[in-house]
Amino acid sequence: MTTAAPETGAVQVVGEVLSVKRSGRYHHLTLVAPGVPERFRPGTFVAVTVGGAMAETTLRRALPVHRVRATGAYGGTVECVFEATDAGTRWLAAAAPGTPVDVVGPLGRPFALPKEPVTCVLVGHGCASAPLFSLAERLRERDCPVHMLLGAETEAGLFGALEARRATRGVTVATADGSVGLRGGVVDALPDLLTRTGADVVYAAGPADVLHGVALAAETHGAWSQTAVDVPHGCGTGLCLTCVLPVVGEDGGTRMVRACTEGPVFRGDRVRWRDLGGVPADARGAS
Repeated sequence: MTTAAPETGAVQVVGEVLSVKRSGRYHHLTLVAPGVPERFRPGTFVAVTVGGAMAETTLRRALPVHRVRATGAYGGTVECVFEATDAGTRWLAAAAPGTPVDVVGPLGRPFALPKEPVTCVLVGHGCASAPLFSLAERLRERDCPVHMLLGAETEAGLFGALEARRATRGVTVATADGSVGLRGGVVDALPDLLTRTGADVVYAAGPADVLHGVALAAETHGAWSQTAVDVPHGCGTGLCLTCVLPVVGEDGGTRMVRACTEGPVFRGDRVRWRDLGGVPADARGAS
């Protein structure tokens, strides 16, 4: 018996909005995007047009993928979770079912998966946690015990806490104001969780300060970390160079790389977190 090789590479398709639902203060978007689910791997993202047919010059919005479904009544679908913070995402949040959108994806490098069953901790802040749920599914398929740590400033900012309880071995919640779960941030709660679980790998998604703290905590506990950086980018394909960041390579030298093509997932100990937004003097230039 032979097994078909998975399809790879991004595709550009004319899709449409299937639904947009509120999920707390976030929006849960489902797009019909044939061809994308078959190529999807956790950690990748899609770039979608916004603004309608008369807004051709508006930049696309890069949306991390929450889940995909390759088959169903509408064919291949892609689910994304986002917060409406600008004109483009507000347009997307208000889009009616059937609204056409041009979709490119999946883009970027995904999370690397362990070859052996190892204990994993997944750390997410706010709606940036969304891509971690499909990752948890892939890890469980490899018999990895999965624990999840979710955080936000307040209870209203949490995403997926109930879903996480059904999908993982254990869930820890932390909020800065203590409105639910532990009081404090996920970085505060992570060392104890790593000690209790003896985790070998930490995966994280969230703002840069959270990812920096996660990477340091993982390194202190002898764990390997994978971080999905949230750096604004205009095109999502590596052309505009608006998402470059300094990363240490295998040879120890720093290079400026593009988060949309060389990332968005990087080893946490390789990103020069304190130098984000600038170009270190010893960087060897954009790759």
